[in-house]
Amino acid sequence: MNAQEVLVKGARELGVELLPETVELFMRYLEYLKFWNKKINLTSVREDRKIVINHFLDSITVLSLIERNSKVLDVGSGAGFPGIPLKLVEPSLIVTLMDSVHKKVVFMRYVIRELGLKGIEAVWARAEDPKNGIPRGYFDFVVSRAVGKIEEILEVCSPYIVEKKGRIIIMRGKRGLDEWNALDDSIRRGYRLEEVKRVTLPFGKQQRVILSVSHG
Repeated sequence: MNAQEVLVKGARELGVELLPETVELFMRYLEYLKFWNKKINLTSVREDRKIVINHFLDSITVLSLIERNSKVLDVGSGAGFPGIPLKLVEPSLIVTLMDSVHKKVVFMRYVIRELGLKGIEAVWARAEDPKNGIPRGYFDFVVSRAVGKIEEILEVCSPYIVEKKGRIIIMRGKRGLDEWNALDDSIRRGYRLEEVKRVTLPFGKQQRVILSVSHG
């Protein structure tokens, strides 16, 4: 099974039917990623199949938790995950990609330009910097796929979401709920766990737990 077939069948397993033109965009994204990865370290995953599963399919596991036409901030986007795959699958989203590594932001801007995407931008900034120019209290959803402690993710991401309706989407491994339950009560009191989604990635046994969190 080639990378394109893995993408289409894997997305279908996740409840997402990809249009032919969307599949083409993903395949171009894959080629850009592999080419740039030879020059700068974007991902340690090198094989087409693994990139599709571990990055593309993993990214769209959060789609069911994000409403159409929403404003989405992807904190620590790296090579564009999950923000660019989400935009490809759901073009109505207004997406801001944020990363503190300049060369990764340059790559994301290249992808956006080459794929002709609208309503998406990549910003070179640190989320914890109050003067980074990213509006606070503005985004419907803030997504974090970056490695780090949940309490740190909450602290960094919470200023950006719309009060009451906004959600922080935290993508974790299989122990994600255990990590949440282990948080100090003083931290959890400030937030509400709205939804927990458990996913096994297609074509493997990798388990994901996705937490949807609001201000308490």
